Amino acid sequence: MATRSFLDIIHRVRGDGDDPGDRHGGATGARGEGLPQASPRNFMFATGIECSYPTIDNGRVRRDLMEECGHYARWREDLALVPDLGLQVLRYGLPYYKVHRAPGRYDWEFCDLVLAEMKRLGITPAAFRRPRLDGEFPEPGLPVHFADYAAAVAQRYPWVRFYTPVNEIYVTARVSGRDGLWNEQLRTDRGFVTAMKHLVAGSILATHEITRRRPDCVIVQSESAEYTHEARATPSREIVLRNKRRFIALDLLYAYPPQADTYAYLLERRDPRGI
Repeated sequence: MATRSFLDIIHRVRGDGDDPGDRHGGATGARGEGLPQASPRNFMFATGIECSYPTIDNGRVRRDLMEECGHYARWREDLALVPDLGLQVLRYGLPYYKVHRAPGRYDWEFCDLVLAEMKRLGITPAAFRRPRLDGEFPEPGLPVHFADYAAAVAQRYPWVRFYTPVNEIYVTARVSGRDGLWNEQLRTDRGFVTAMKHLVAGSILATHEITRRRPDCVIVQSESAEYTHEARATPSREIVLRNKRRFIALDLLYAYPPQADTYAYLLERRDPRGI
């Protein structure tokens, strides 16, 4: 039986575009028109808790950094330190692999406790997560399942307004698909491109679901700003392309046409199976 592409699955489940979620958002309300209002809330200085949880050693070991830093045991103390620092905003990644147990099945116990305490302390959470491509749900269904999860989060915590649906898409795709360090631990351009398109699709579909439930949501994209400086007068083609690859996630998220050499790179490295 032929493998269904991830786009086939998305079209079957989510339709062919013109999603209502594309017509919402913005600090000024549902239409998202105009400039932000003159309010100190338009600038937010946030702290955060490191919450990466990649698998290594070919999936045999999970490095949950919230576990390693003791946050699961001392989360009340950690949250109390936020207002002590004079801050009101906390970038906080819900432990996706612990919460989304299977399609349609969630474990909210820890999230309920933490978010209730944030609300009590007057902390504004900027929620984000970093899914992996295997383990949680096999490709090519991740974007659809991840969108269901985002819908469940927005419905369960309707007072949360700020979201980064997928944190650092480029970094996640690179370290998992090309650098061989996390999760899939692939070292190929095809692995990088496959990871990139799945993560971007998951972020877009998740944004649709969030905006349906919170039309005035604010989507905060977080991405790497790395740049490679080559010690030569004329940069090599590889380094030029490497520096352009860091923009692929943002180009795809915002429908900005990639430059010709980047576009050719994506086409040449796409998986012929369509996954």
